[in-house]
Amino acid sequence: MAGRFEAKLQEMGETLPEAPAPAANYVPYLRVGSLLFVSGQISQGPDGLITGTLGGAGDVERGQEAARACALALLAQVKAACDGDLDRLVRVVKLTGFVSSAPGFTDQPKVINGASDLLGEALGEAGRHTRSAVGAAALPLGVAVEIEGIFEVA
Repeated sequence: MAGRFEAKLQEMGETLPEAPAPAANYVPYLRVGSLLFVSGQISQGPDGLITGTLGGAGDVERGQEAARACALALLAQVKAACDGDLDRLVRVVKLTGFVSSAPGFTDQPKVINGASDLLGEALGEAGRHTRSAVGAAALPLGVAVEIEGIFEVA
């Protein structure tokens, strides 16, 4: 039976993926007290990696979809860290978003809004968070977006 957060995601037409396994020598998340630090989640959808450098026409919208995919992967990691109970999430504390950006591209905050908007809609007040949005010359595996997060959990 889905908890309230997963029920809201389903209502929104979203499904949590399986929590992605680490791609290198690190852990996907680490809990310290009530804080859960989740490693960067790269933009990946049902059809594979969402890649590319953003900076052209239509790239903000494409980047927002990539950021939404990262937000879903972050929530999947939170669920895994909470023994399958996403409702143990108390609040999103902070996101740091990295956007693969062409020279002169300055809409990184608009891109990361894709993740922030999803979390706000799905989690309500618990989804409101602090945030940074940073441009990068390149990201792992050529992905368009990577986002890491800090969460408060019960």
